[in-house]
Amino acid sequence: MDIYNAWFDLKAGVSDVEFADRLKTYMESLKNDGLMQGWRLMRRKLGLSAAPVGEFHLMMEFSDLAQLDSAFNRVGSRREPIEGVHFGVNSLVQNVQFALYRDFPDSIRHRGDEKF
Repeated sequence: MDIYNAWFDLKAGVSDVEFADRLKTYMESLKNDGLMQGWRLMRRKLGLSAAPVGEFHLMMEFSDLAQLDSAFNRVGSRREPIEGVHFGVNSLVQNVQFALYRDFPDSIRHRGDEKF
């Protein structure tokens, strides 16, 4: 599983629950079209986080890089209906940082022949 992470803050005046509702619409559209396995939105608690990540953390799960690439191609097309829901989320956030992680050890890992 490849996990695409986004850490961010909401722009001033943005309702946290309105954002969460819009994000659900966006993420579920990708998931329902088979372009994502799952997703999870989290919010910093008690002010504890690694600096300088944002207040919110979004984890998007993809079966492999091919599925992630398909999702990027869909969103990157900038065509409706995905463009509207992407803009409806993207326009509400700031200070975004991204990272790509994978499960470890992943399913392709063979043990015993490593040279380092």
